[in-house]
Amino acid sequence: MTAEIARATRVVVRVPAKVNLELRVGPLRDDGFHDLATTFHAVDIFDEVTVTPDAEFSVSVTGVGEDKVPTDETNLAYRAAALLAERFDVEERCAISIVKAIPVAGGMAGGSADAAATLVACDTLWGLGLRRHELEEIAAELGSDVPFALTGGTALGTGRGEQIVPVLATGTFEWLFALTHEGLSTPSVYAECDRLREGEDVPEPQPSDGLLASLRSGDVHGVALAMHNDLESAALSLMPSLRPLMEMGLEMGALCALVSGSGPTVAFLLKDRQDAVALRRVLEAGGLADDFVHASSTPHGAQVLVVD
Repeated sequence: MTAEIARATRVVVRVPAKVNLELRVGPLRDDGFHDLATTFHAVDIFDEVTVTPDAEFSVSVTGVGEDKVPTDETNLAYRAAALLAERFDVEERCAISIVKAIPVAGGMAGGSADAAATLVACDTLWGLGLRRHELEEIAAELGSDVPFALTGGTALGTGRGEQIVPVLATGTFEWLFALTHEGLSTPSVYAECDRLREGEDVPEPQPSDGLLASLRSGDVHGVALAMHNDLESAALSLMPSLRPLMEMGLEMGALCALVSGSGPTVAFLLKDRQDAVALRRVLEAGGLADDFVHASSTPHGAQVLVVD
């Protein structure tokens, strides 16, 4: 008689935020997307996603920006669970509980991170035993940033950003993120980018050799010099209040100030944690952002913490 394998009744997954060290945006494609060349970098600001068996799919959200996150079938974590169940003929449903620390609509891929965490959690809950490349293929169907949230660390993204190749990065980089409670819609920022570049000959995006070399050697100054975001002008056009914040950060010792992804979060790269703490004090006194959070590099993508 074969012993019955116990099924999990609760799975908790932790997943990091990301910052785009470089985001090169190609011309608008016929399908409405853009080819990208981007260098993703995971930082230790984490959401936690818990899944438990239930009669129907549901989502609940607590934590940072909880009132801004949809809890219906438009939620990306909900869509992740539903897609995985459909793809592998899983009849069981689950309740998804998200505890957020990643800013909402802040250019740090919080929704994508939650979707990636849900894929990992449901794979464990339902005993599917999927390989990482199988999860990545499903993740790519959900959004451009979702595959990286599975991988973590530092990685080069091409295509729409969903084609991921890990990048060697040595050392740990220290960050201060300035948060704005008013979010920016990613589609709106891309549309503004297209408007600002109308009539220009936009080249196909290519990653910076200088950035990749600086990451390999752990050269924080080289990384700071090579950081770039093609969406920054669009984000600043839609939210001009970010400009004096960035200027003050640079004046007060940040090695680089960059809009993260589609914004409006501003990422300041610092030499060390002591400089990050000092910059936070100055910027808080200036009142140019709603909140600030320190973060460091993390090698981890979505990780299972608890299986009960």
